[in-house]
Amino acid sequence: MDGRDTDDFGTAGTRENTVGEARDSRGLARFARPALIAGIVIAVVCVALLVIIFLLDSFNATVYSVGGKDVKDATDEARAIRDTYAAARVGGIIALVLGVVAALAGGFVLYRERNASARIEEDDDGQDWDYEDLAGE
Repeated sequence: MDGRDTDDFGTAGTRENTVGEARDSRGLARFARPALIAGIVIAVVCVALLVIIFLLDSFNATVYSVGGKDVKDATDEARAIRDTYAAARVGGIIALVLGVVAALAGGFVLYRERNASARIEEDDDGQDWDYEDLAGE
């Protein structure tokens, strides 16, 4: 006919002939693996950033307290030391949360689609091929 299949109800649909077409029709599953990888990378980088910020804050507080002062004082100098890395800390926490959410979403989609394989039309008759068969020997 016109290259289309009809089901029992008479509606027409197209046949998926290649792996690319079947893979394109999977929807969110094609973005799941990159989202999982990007989320993990972002989360690891943000954890490293937050550890470095924590170490720098501790160092600054220690150096400030050598003179007998406390970083928790209400002075302008103590407040400036406390607020030195505030923006980086907030940005790191927000990016960490977004990275974890992206990794969890990607992992969930991959887990949900783990048994859905691309439909490939093969004529596999169950025959086992070894090297001699493939090499023509």
